[in-house]
Amino acid sequence: MNAAAAPAISPLRKGLITATLMSGPIMQVLDSSMLAVAMNHMQGTLSAAQDQMAWVLTSYLISVAVMTPLWGALTDHFSRKSLFLAGLVGFTLTSVLCGTADTLTEMLVFRTIQGIFGAGLIPLSQAALMDVYDPKDYGVAMGWWGIGLMFGPILGPTLGGYVTEWYNWRWAFFINVPFGIVGVLMTWWLLPLGAARKRRQFNYYGFVMLAIGVACLQFVLDRGTRLDWLSSNVIVTLLCVGGGAFWLFFVNSVYSKNPFVDPLLLVNRNFVIGLVLRAVFGLILFGSLILVPPFLQTVGGYPLIDSGLIMAPRGIATMISAYIVGRLVRHFDAKLLIAIGLTLAATSAWAMSQLTPDSSGAWVIWLNVVQGFGVAWFFVPLNTVAFATMPAEQRDLGTSFFALTGNIGRSIGIAILSSYLVNQSQINRARLTEHATPFNDLFSHIPLPETWQLGSTSGLAALEKTIDFQAVFLAYASDFRLLAAILFGCLPLTLLLSTRKKAAGA
Repeated sequence: MNAAAAPAISPLRKGLITATLMSGPIMQVLDSSMLAVAMNHMQGTLSAAQDQMAWVLTSYLISVAVMTPLWGALTDHFSRKSLFLAGLVGFTLTSVLCGTADTLTEMLVFRTIQGIFGAGLIPLSQAALMDVYDPKDYGVAMGWWGIGLMFGPILGPTLGGYVTEWYNWRWAFFINVPFGIVGVLMTWWLLPLGAARKRRQFNYYGFVMLAIGVACLQFVLDRGTRLDWLSSNVIVTLLCVGGGAFWLFFVNSVYSKNPFVDPLLLVNRNFVIGLVLRAVFGLILFGSLILVPPFLQTVGGYPLIDSGLIMAPRGIATMISAYIVGRLVRHFDAKLLIAIGLTLAATSAWAMSQLTPDSSGAWVIWLNVVQGFGVAWFFVPLNTVAFATMPAEQRDLGTSFFALTGNIGRSIGIAILSSYLVNQSQINRARLTEHATPFNDLFSHIPLPETWQLGSTSGLAALEKTIDFQAVFLAYASDFRLLAAILFGCLPLTLLLSTRKKAAGA
């Protein structure tokens, strides 16, 4: 289906198609978000160590990263409807297999296969949605699609906490089954079959080199903190292998008559800048998710369920504002909306750096709501403007790389924020410990509390606990400031995007 055929679709059918195409992204992102909460409960059942459990996430992330570009390229040989159906069926079936796994080996195999099928759900649904709507209505389409995409990472931890607490971890996978069944039936009924374009032959060498490079990069980003980065021979080796693979992929793309990636994608300024900002979006969405809940539990003393409830209004604010901003894109410059979204997200991150252990839950909820608005104001117009000047025949591969960049951005963001948190905790602890000695002149003027007497074992233990708490608290504040600085630093990129009028003229 092309843009010209879009007006022939009735509003009801268009709405049903939109809901159908949202089923894939909801399953894909909801699965990962809920699983992050259920990991500790899985450990005992699978008889695995904590470090081994990390492979349940790593295997899936590597599989998704490697296979995402492939699904876009396969639209040259198969119809988009067939590919989307294959992704939905495969992801649903492997979700059942993951939920019934009894050993770590079974889980890793099933998670890898699940990632292969899940990799195509987001880019294929986005490309299909842009074919259904007129270009002037892309904002509306991306608003609805964004609601589905952001449903998982925003509300997933809350749902995961309740499901794991009331049932067991297996329902973090089984919950995909009803979404999958409805999605398959609706896709079979509503989506037009279309046809494969068969524009060019498949470049196996280019794909293999890209796959090796992406797999190495994803592994390094996901496991670098645990393996102490460049201190590990494994990390250094994979960096060299991945760098070599990316270089060979680049050479192949330049000199091959039939490159895996169409070079025309990289001369589209809006798309290239959109790729950078899409990576930043992954940092915003998932960076806050790895900082705020642990901060609430570690520093604020909130239980798991309550920390999830405090995060829930963020998701509601995101969904409401995604609906609103999807309609505002028609009337306002997308650059302005993206800049507003970045500013809101950065401001809320900076305000979070000022939180203390005594900060009220209501204030934390308000900051999350502000960030939720910022996420939608940033994401929806970004998806609209990044593809505004892209020809329809390039959208499948374009959306695949757009999704891949989001995954890489998420991994980079988590790696940076996690490593910085650990580093700052160690630095803060060392600095605080320097002053916790009997030779500190301050103690001669201000007596220590009874619980911190340096001459007793219990006093030293209590002081040690307080120092650890303060070191972690200050590290979280530094991490929030780093996140805010990154977001503020990306604001100038919005000035490079083409305006509505320029895009239309192009």
